[in-house]
Amino acid sequence: MADTMAEALVEAPPECMPMVRVIAMPADTNVNGDIFGGWLMSQMDLAAGNLASRTSGGRCVTVSADAMSFIRPVKVGDEVSVYCKLLATGRTSMKIAVEAWRRARVGGEECRVTKATFTFVAIDNDGKPRPVHAD
Repeated sequence: MADTMAEALVEAPPECMPMVRVIAMPADTNVNGDIFGGWLMSQMDLAAGNLASRTSGGRCVTVSADAMSFIRPVKVGDEVSVYCKLLATGRTSMKIAVEAWRRARVGGEECRVTKATFTFVAIDNDGKPRPVHAD
């Protein structure tokens, strides 16, 4: 826990533009008033899917989400920004690092709330795998 707290003091969001930015709303909460982890994961999947489609030039499907870590809660009204980085490409697949950051509605405090690695496969119109880099 001490390492997580120390990391929070020196962390800053990536300098690139987020792939998704959204405000967490009351309909997205669990019984404790925190944002559902599933809602946050879906935002991450949308962001990573956006990068995968741009990278491959077409349709892609999510095949896995690995090393999902929920670090801190997200509250109603927080601005959630999702950043993605292409880690690797295979013949038909892409591995993408995804981080979600929250910015408090009041005060502007920013911190990383979730991270994971998503894998996507590029598909054709019939749903069959296709090369990521069609030449």
